[in-house]
Amino acid sequence: MHGEYKMPGGKLVVIDLAVRDGRLAGVQLSGDFFLEPDSALGAINRALEGHSEHADEAALAASVRNALATDVMMYGISPEAIAAAVRRALHGESAA
Repeated sequence: MHGEYKMPGGKLVVIDLAVRDGRLAGVQLSGDFFLEPDSALGAINRALEGHSEHADEAALAASVRNALATDVMMYGISPEAIAAAVRRALHGESAA
């Protein structure tokens, strides 16, 4: 599944994932945003893995936020934008 979300005033957030047994699997975040350090990308992907396919945006954003170290800098992206892209992937919606 593929979902995109254009964060207002920010960048394009893209999520590719699968659903296995009702859980998010193979989550891959990409887009034209910046993260420092680069290792934050893996932490975000791992934070989303295993969530129920019915998790709401607030729960997904909280998981992303909790997975990130305090020194992570996000440019043009937010936990909420990531969660919106996940929900769009699950509902087959494109960027807006």
